[in-house]
Amino acid sequence: MSKISIIIPVYYNEDTLMALYQDMQEKILAKLGDYELVFVDDGSGDNSWNILNEIHAKDPAHVQLLHLSRNFGEHAAILAGLCACTGDCAVTKQADLQEDSTLILEMYESWKKGNNVVLAIRRSRDESRIKVFFAGLYYLMVRKFVNKDMPAGGCDCYLVDRKVIEVLRLLDEKNSSLTLQVMWAGFRTEKIYFDRKNREVGKSRWTLAKKVKLVMDSMMSFSYVPIRMMTYIGFLFDLFAIGMLISVLVEYFTKQTPLVGWSSLMCVILFSSGLILSMLGILGEYLWRTLDASRKRPPFIVEDVIKSTGSAQAGADATTPETRHKAGIQND
Repeated sequence: MSKISIIIPVYYNEDTLMALYQDMQEKILAKLGDYELVFVDDGSGDNSWNILNEIHAKDPAHVQLLHLSRNFGEHAAILAGLCACTGDCAVTKQADLQEDSTLILEMYESWKKGNNVVLAIRRSRDESRIKVFFAGLYYLMVRKFVNKDMPAGGCDCYLVDRKVIEVLRLLDEKNSSLTLQVMWAGFRTEKIYFDRKNREVGKSRWTLAKKVKLVMDSMMSFSYVPIRMMTYIGFLFDLFAIGMLISVLVEYFTKQTPLVGWSSLMCVILFSSGLILSMLGILGEYLWRTLDASRKRPPFIVEDVIKSTGSAQAGADATTPETRHKAGIQND
């Protein structure tokens, strides 16, 4: 019988964790057959870890807990769960109760039909217009410059086959987007649509800084557009400068117009300086990512592991020493 792992990253979710577990228990767990829940506490500073221990005590045979040493980000938390899970496939689920748990049943059935990847696409979002607008803008940029197959509604949840899990573990990328890595891998994929609810309990930790970082990571890890843009802008400025120089010389020799204009010259210099600094900033982003990758620090460090009593040896224990070192998984 096949086994499914449900990976749930946790970050300041003390208000929703128990309700999330009860919701899954009522709607889907009895219908999944062999399953495991892998909760990954991404360095939460609230009572999330204690609540997770209570959930484990309720169902020790199916609940596995990972506690990261600090906040590494959702990308790393999900990767930690994928490295530790023991299922034949794994599905990610948010802990904020904004996706209906029954969506997992649809994705699982799709996987049984032979699909290696199942993407849960947002058909609609019951959120503010500002959030919807900027989310749509991000996915539009991804479609135009990164991956043309990115759905207009985007996707946060996905199911991946064991083959895909092994690929993601081997990629070992930091400062990247796990969703785009899944799409980049190119396995057989099906899309399932759902309606995203508004968050009713708790406070979102998806800050503006994290959103900006996601945009930067998506563009710089999967597209050459930022670098190519610098070349194009430099070429356009060269053409503009040559055109202005020719215009000034023609006017000087034909109309004897004196070469004056200190204010306009300063504006051009300041604008050009700002543009140069922006270009250097883009280069700096690439250099920093290269340095970060060359240091070979693990994308996450697991501080505590509480395994399920029903875990097979095929998950975290079956990782090679090299993969275990990269992931920072500790033996308990």
